Amino acid sequence: MELVFSDGSQFELSYELLRVYSTSAEVQGHGPGQEVLQVGQRAVDIVTLEPVGNYAVQPTFSDGHSTGIYSWEHLFWLGTNRDELWRQYLERLEAAGASRDAGAAPFEQRPKSK
Repeated sequence: MELVFSDGSQFELSYELLRVYSTSAEVQGHGPGQEVLQVGQRAVDIVTLEPVGNYAVQPTFSDGHSTGIYSWEHLFWLGTNRDELWRQYLERLEAAGASRDAGAAPFEQRPKSK
């Protein structure tokens, strides 16, 4: 997805990055440290993209996920931090023995203990 902001900033964000950093509670959890690692999302696509007022968009992804609302501020943050966020995502996948590919070796996400 290519984003162009009024200040001239431009970002290209992959659908996979958008999916794994969804703002929804099922991805982010209900508090710090409750994030759920998203696996098997390499080929995810956006099938619909709906406006939410003038402040956000709500995509429906090809895996059925549709509960994230992405404010323009959040999309700008994702664009600004894209490379670091991607690095962190890949590190978490590796640490968990998980894959970006759907149907890869079984993986069970467990909430982080406090």
